[in-house]
Amino acid sequence: MKTLNIIGAGRVGSTLAALWRRCGAFAIQHVLNRTGGSAHKAVRFIGGGTGADGWHCLLPADTWLLATPDSEIARAAAELAASGLLRADDVVFHCSGALGSDVLRTALMPGVHAASVHPLKSFADPQAAVRNFTGTFCAAEGDAPALAVLVPVFEAIGARVTIIDRQAKTLYHAASVIVCNYLTALMEAGLQCYEKAGLPRATASAMMEPLVRETVDNVFRLGTVNALTGPIARGDHAVVVQQLEALQAADPRIAEIYRALGVMTTDLAGAQGRTDGTVLARLRQTLTDAQGALRLGK
Repeated sequence: MKTLNIIGAGRVGSTLAALWRRCGAFAIQHVLNRTGGSAHKAVRFIGGGTGADGWHCLLPADTWLLATPDSEIARAAAELAASGLLRADDVVFHCSGALGSDVLRTALMPGVHAASVHPLKSFADPQAAVRNFTGTFCAAEGDAPALAVLVPVFEAIGARVTIIDRQAKTLYHAASVIVCNYLTALMEAGLQCYEKAGLPRATASAMMEPLVRETVDNVFRLGTVNALTGPIARGDHAVVVQQLEALQAADPRIAEIYRALGVMTTDLAGAQGRTDGTVLARLRQTLTDAQGALRLGK
């Protein structure tokens, strides 16, 4: 069984290590955090391994997980390289969604294999994450020898591993931000519009929920093109202009969101093939007018 040392065992590192210990994928060896106290707390959560008070306390390991915050991964890799603990064919990886494995290669000696594996999951509650990790999609990239070690151990804890192009890692992470974080922000924009229309926030939230859930279900059941409904899908130019006028008056920031997403919506409507292309072109021009497009709608 390969050994694993963890640098920066926070919520992600502790969750993964606990899962690997339970299934016997790795022998958890040492945990090094900013403080000895937090390292020992992580060890208790993991249920194995030994907390370390510094680099000098660590033994070499076959595999190293750098689970620090993104801004500290490069520094941790440099400190690991300077520690003299690395050996040829060791594997070093991180779980950042934003950074590629190249952030490790710049610091590591030749012969050490680097990779990144990003679990597409919230780790806000590590106990819950341990319970429901099975089925989590993980995006992996890096050196082939590193992936040969990491893919099986992630699959052993129920992950669904997909290999991605390292050069496209930033786009991959941006996509995750859009469908998760920005979806949340979009819901907030909708709530604010309902409130400006005179609805109490609690009522607006209750009204939104079935509509949002049905829409999401339709997207995954029918695909984005066939799930699309609404005024742009119908080619209703007058309604779009009226809504732009109202949003511009109520909150210009939300009007900009409406325009930007509206342009993409015209693409989806075009793919549906149910609305005349000339009508969609007019809608697209209206939506792309940086001044509000109102004069083009009249």
